[in-house]
Amino acid sequence: MFKKGSKLYGIFTGKCPKCHEESMYKNPNPYAVLQLFEMHENCSNCNTKYKIEPSFFYGSMYVSYGVGIAFAVAAFIISYLFLNSSLNVALIAIVVSQIILYPIIVRLSRNIWINIFMSYDKKLAKKNNIKQND
Repeated sequence: MFKKGSKLYGIFTGKCPKCHEESMYKNPNPYAVLQLFEMHENCSNCNTKYKIEPSFFYGSMYVSYGVGIAFAVAAFIISYLFLNSSLNVALIAIVVSQIILYPIIVRLSRNIWINIFMSYDKKLAKKNNIKQND
């Protein structure tokens, strides 16, 4: 399910959507907040251009809304239903989870967005791995 070559692998690892070899981000740690949005221009392995067009990743804001809602619902369910907290505490849990998980939501949304438009290319990945092994 999370094997190299699947969309989920590309989404959860932040690797190049075409070859799944290189991280798209200059710093793969999303909590390096000053470098949160810094991405490589191209993949050093397969030369895939990440920004297909200017402002390409603005579309990921729509995805981040859905991802943020999913995390908020999870925080509510955990705090209100499993921990039997009050609604006020559940609301605080939602706000705190959104603040703490913001960098992950941003990166995950970008990964989902680019993987909508690009797919893993087994031939490309295999060709580039052969070149690296020579």
